[in-house]
Amino acid sequence: MGPMSMPPAVRPSPGPQSPDEGPSVSVDIWSAGCIMAEMITGKILFKGNDHLDQLKEILKVTGTPPDDFVQRLKSADAKDYMKGLPELEKKDFASILTNASPLAVNLLEKMLVLDAERRVTAAEALAHPYFESLQDTEDESKAQKYDESFDDVDRTLDEWKRDTYKEVLSFKPPRQLGAKASKETAL
Repeated sequence: MGPMSMPPAVRPSPGPQSPDEGPSVSVDIWSAGCIMAEMITGKILFKGNDHLDQLKEILKVTGTPPDDFVQRLKSADAKDYMKGLPELEKKDFASILTNASPLAVNLLEKMLVLDAERRVTAAEALAHPYFESLQDTEDESKAQKYDESFDDVDRTLDEWKRDTYKEVLSFKPPRQLGAKASKETAL
């Protein structure tokens, strides 16, 4: 079942993106924020019947985007549509996320920003006080920069399957210092 044939409430949303670019890493932050909010509330945060209805649901929470965001939209139709929407105030996230801690609310307010250029980065989100109890600077490592050229290669479905299978087979999980290999941890 492809994403567009799924019911809108469960269809994966690409998330609000920077108006002058395609999908970006900041979409992952938006998605993680939606998932986190749904885990806290037990409900879909932005439930819409289609992409326009979903946008209206998003704007009911985030408020009307600033003019500079609308001006950066490439599509004249999108600009006109956004300009034609009623002015909406940003909702108090604490009133929506009633079971969330103040730190969780603060983090989600930074993750669920419509304008990707103003949205918190992954590094900023991980450094947020909400995650303080999980942080161990001695145990942290910085990931290598993602090689985006891999995404630009045209492959057939069979080639993607083959390459993915090879990658899975080559994976070696990091061993903990002093840990002994067991049947459960050995690959």
